[in-house]
Amino acid sequence: MTTVTTRTIEYAADGLTMIGHLALPAGVDRRPGVLVGPEGVGLSDVERHRADVLAELGYVALAFDLHGGRYLGDPEEMLARCMPLLADPDRMRGIGHPALDVLRAEPRTDPDRIAAVGYGTGGAIAVELGRDGVDLRAIATVNGLTTGRPGETARIHCPVWAGVGSEDPIMAPTQRDAFTAEMQAAGVDWRLVVYGGALHAFHHPPVDHIVLPGVGFHPQHAQRAWRDVVDLLAECLPVTG
Repeated sequence: MTTVTTRTIEYAADGLTMIGHLALPAGVDRRPGVLVGPEGVGLSDVERHRADVLAELGYVALAFDLHGGRYLGDPEEMLARCMPLLADPDRMRGIGHPALDVLRAEPRTDPDRIAAVGYGTGGAIAVELGRDGVDLRAIATVNGLTTGRPGETARIHCPVWAGVGSEDPIMAPTQRDAFTAEMQAAGVDWRLVVYGGALHAFHHPPVDHIVLPGVGFHPQHAQRAWRDVVDLLAECLPVTG
């Protein structure tokens, strides 16, 4: 295990002061960067830990914020904020771009070698950055299989990996089909992994507040999905040195 340095980063986005978590690998050389987006509840220790693990693997990782430093454990409050956000590609990009700017501005980051990995709302934001023409080496979205505005998906010029639970009522088969049809029509190098028996947010360990129906942790598939994400990064954004 390498020595990882972490620090909190404040930046402005969506009219809020966002509080991100930056994790740096050992050394002083430039490394590829990974943007890590959280589920709709917001940035938690789960995503911070994922950023730390990516730094152990040699990446500069920034887990970005959605709600101005808040974690929305109340489902009604979370939906009231996230549903309008998910319906507004420009707002999603307005959250993703400032975080991407922070990651690129970090001296340890190779600004030409960046990937975006996101979960739920964070995954939708990762895909929207691709639709906005951002130069990314890879995009991974778990539970964030949203469709975009006509023609914009053709701006994605990197592989897109998507993961979803077979029993996810939010990302139902019709939603999956619409997402993959859009990727295929745009000529994107895409792949979809459906994890059998898994619900929405199957990757997220249990929390101590009320969750929505159709949401549940699946530890085996959570590990598999993480390995799939790491494999994507190893393929598209290998760490050298």
